[in-house]
Amino acid sequence: MSKPENPRVIALFDVDGTLTIPRGEVTTPMMDFMKELSKKITVGIVGGSDLPKQQEQLGNGIVDVFPFNFSQNGLVAYQDGKVLEIQTISKHLGEANLKKLVNWVMKYLADVDLPIKRGTFIEFRTGMFNISPIGRNCSREERNDYEKFDLEHNIRKNMVEAMKKEFADLNLTFSIGGQISFDVFPVGWDKTYSLKFLKESDYDEIHFFGDKTFEGGNDYEIFTSERTIGHTVTSPDDTKEQCTKLFMS
Repeated sequence: MSKPENPRVIALFDVDGTLTIPRGEVTTPMMDFMKELSKKITVGIVGGSDLPKQQEQLGNGIVDVFPFNFSQNGLVAYQDGKVLEIQTISKHLGEANLKKLVNWVMKYLADVDLPIKRGTFIEFRTGMFNISPIGRNCSREERNDYEKFDLEHNIRKNMVEAMKKEFADLNLTFSIGGQISFDVFPVGWDKTYSLKFLKESDYDEIHFFGDKTFEGGNDYEIFTSERTIGHTVTSPDDTKEQCTKLFMS
C-alpha cells in the first residue's frame, strides 16, 4: 500500500449505512472514491459484523485494500493485510455464562409477539452475540418492515433493558445497530476497541464516520471518544460528500 499525502490523518469508517446501504454491497463508484481518499489520508474500516460478512459487502480481500481493517469492532484486527489480534468472547466469559445467556434469550424471544419470525435469532461471533428478534434469515422486504415495527414498539430497546437487569453481573454492553438486531459484548469491546491499535504518536487526527451515532447505537462510543473527531452520516452519498469537503478540496 502506497503512503497517502497526509498519513498522520486517519479516517475510520463504519460499514452499514456509511459505506453501503444496510447489508448491501458497496457500489463501484463508492469503492473507487474510497481508494482515491486513501491517496490523501490513512483509511480504516471498523465494522461490527464478522470478516466474512464484511467481505460480502466490501469485497474479498478487503483487508488488503486499506491500511487498517477491523471486524467485530476490532476484535479481529488487520494492518496492511496481516493479523494484529483476534479476541474471543468465549474465552472472556466462560462456557457456563454463555449457556446461561443463550437459554435466557431463547426463552425471552419465544414470548415476543411479532408479525413474522424467521430463523437465526442468535448468531455467535468471535467477540459478541448478535441477537435478532425477527431472525437474520428474513428477506430485505421483511427486514425493512421489521425496522418500522421495531421503532414503533421498541422491541429491541425493551429486550436490551431486560437483559441489562438479568445479566448485570457479567459487565456487558448492549448496542443496537442496523435494522433488525443488537450486539452483546463485554464492556469496552465496542468500536473504541479498535483505537488501541492506533498509536497516539502516529496520528494528529482520528476521524470516525458512522450512522448509528446516537446513544445506544453501535457507533456511539467511538463517535464520542476523546480520541476521535466524530461525523454522523445518513448514507454512502453523504459520507462521500462530507469526506470530499474535509479531505479532498
